[in-house]
Amino acid sequence: MSFDQIAIIVLLLTMLGLFVHGKFRYDLVALATLLIATFIGLVPYEEAFMGFAHPAVITVIAVLILSRALLNAGIVDVVAGVFAKVGDNVTVQLLVLLLMVTLASAFINNVGALALLMPVAVKMAREHDRPPSLYLMPLAFGSLLGGMTTLIGTPPNIIIATYRSEALGQEPFGMFAFFPVGAMLAVVGMIIMLLISRFVLPERKGKLSREEMFEIHDYLTQVRVTDKSKIEGKRVAEIERATPGDIVVVGHMRDGQRFTNVTGLRALKVDDRLIVRGSAGDVQQLLKKTGLELSESDKLPDETSSGEPVDIVEVAVTATSDLVNRTAKNLNLRSRFGVNLLGVARSGGRIRATPGAIRFKPGDVLLMQGDENALQHVIRQFTLLPLQSRALQLGKLSSLVFPLFIFFLAIVLTVLIILPPQIAFMGAVVALVFSKRLSLKEAYDAIDWPIVVLLGAMIPVAFALETTGTAAVFAEGIVTIAMGDSAAWLVIGLLLLITMLLSNIVNNATAALLMAPIAVGIAQSLSHTIDPYLMAVAIGASAAFLTPIGHQSNTLVMTPAGYRFSDYAKLGLPLSIVVVIVAVPMILWVFPL
Repeated sequence: MSFDQIAIIVLLLTMLGLFVHGKFRYDLVALATLLIATFIGLVPYEEAFMGFAHPAVITVIAVLILSRALLNAGIVDVVAGVFAKVGDNVTVQLLVLLLMVTLASAFINNVGALALLMPVAVKMAREHDRPPSLYLMPLAFGSLLGGMTTLIGTPPNIIIATYRSEALGQEPFGMFAFFPVGAMLAVVGMIIMLLISRFVLPERKGKLSREEMFEIHDYLTQVRVTDKSKIEGKRVAEIERATPGDIVVVGHMRDGQRFTNVTGLRALKVDDRLIVRGSAGDVQQLLKKTGLELSESDKLPDETSSGEPVDIVEVAVTATSDLVNRTAKNLNLRSRFGVNLLGVARSGGRIRATPGAIRFKPGDVLLMQGDENALQHVIRQFTLLPLQSRALQLGKLSSLVFPLFIFFLAIVLTVLIILPPQIAFMGAVVALVFSKRLSLKEAYDAIDWPIVVLLGAMIPVAFALETTGTAAVFAEGIVTIAMGDSAAWLVIGLLLLITMLLSNIVNNATAALLMAPIAVGIAQSLSHTIDPYLMAVAIGASAAFLTPIGHQSNTLVMTPAGYRFSDYAKLGLPLSIVVVIVAVPMILWVFPL
């Protein structure tokens, strides 16, 4: 092997190791990989950042923005609201949820579709006294299956479609080129999950209510400022700093009036009553150091923690949230936004550390308190996923029709090959912004910038895999293992399997970018058309069913359902086997060699 081939292999293995380790964000790792590849001559200087102008990157950006526009319009909310009333049969409920998330994921971002249906699934579980674990993993997997069916369903499809034109100068895969194989896999996958999910998924009860998840009923205490207290005239922030523990003032009452937005600057008077959150030991230390007294009732009634005008909501931390690796204390959530963090749950269990000191991770579920406007602002600001059922955004019929018309117009222009996808969908974005159906801020907020940076950085690196001849080396190895051209089905199956395993440990877009040149190399070495091999990579990159880290959808359901890492393989392994068994003959039938 040449120096360039050894260098690109070492560089990619290091990158994959850093992805798995997770200490550094994947977009930063990808950008560093690109720069190193450029410095050592694997990527020409003038081509280093051309990936950011790649049609796949532009298309992904446009689809993310259009997904936000459709969700804002309330189009899918209306359908979800109708499907939410399906009776109490768990099989029927799961079938309806799977149908809805699969259909939605075909046209909007996978995570967006999951975010829409998760509150519905959690509500179903709580209303019928069932564990959310019976619903949420099938829902996440359904979003992945739905993404396989169309060009815009998932970033790997967009990557593979554009790679087809770059490899041989042919037209990219069309909008519904993925549909025959993807739809068959979606149908078979749903059947498998309906048949076996209830038998293989854990039934972890005791996580159905926020009280059980966060133990909030033990930690709310009402105290009173007396004339003997040492804190009369002092501010709320000084109360919270009075002990080494984690005391949070979540309510303030004075002269019969209740203040719902408690700032750290509020001065206290005699007979003021404070609602504080903290462990029993922290509260005892607070009373001792400040001279505060417990009120007549040392525990708040249930309606205090959930009634108007203060709301308490559960939200999940997404992989792209700005909260990741930060703490509540560092963020100053209350002083900046008027929101209190009451509790944190991780992977279905309780975290014994104080909420303010916890470094958030993707999938954490946070219990937040504040007025409705403040909570909605924080949810949008930090890209959080609300788990409570929200009111439907029905709107007027006219407000629903126009975004839907623009979206389907872009699809028609793409299907008829009048415009390429990046032009058609970005044109739809511009039309929605100019028509004021979507603000510029909403458009920019909808973009998953880490994914954009990942794609822009990895595209030149993937080309380096091909230009150095490394992809051809790997292609020959796969062909040899699969016994050459006498077993094309085995070569395609092995390619799909390798891509699938890779997508379970790294981002699915990365898996598609790395395996696409290898797929083309295999096809060329066997003198076959490239389509079946590229399609195998597309399917494998979207079939991340074995781990919670393979896709954001898998990560998001982990804590609300109480799943452990090993639980994913219980349903994911049978589903992965079925995908391979069904996909290979379907690919060869739809895309002949």
